[in-house]
Amino acid sequence: MRLEGKVFRANIVIADRTIVKEDTDDSFVKQLESCFVLLCRELEIPIPLWLGKNTHEFAAFHQTIFFAEQFIDEVKFNRFQIRLLK
Repeated sequence: MRLEGKVFRANIVIADRTIVKEDTDDSFVKQLESCFVLLCRELEIPIPLWLGKNTHEFAAFHQTIFFAEQFIDEVKFNRFQIRLLK
């Protein structure tokens, strides 16, 4: 699985990383969760709240956006986007 993450401030990318994790026997959801947590650690950002809208967007488009309001801690960016790469 390859998961790309980008952090934006005022429509400018201020950080981006890609996590590559070899396929395991874990379910897709477990692999996604693991990559998501690693991606947040690599970008040094808190883990946002995953809402129903994120599930729908990710299922339909293989990407989703987290806005600053979805973070419990205060963040210095406007949005965080993740995308599943083929």
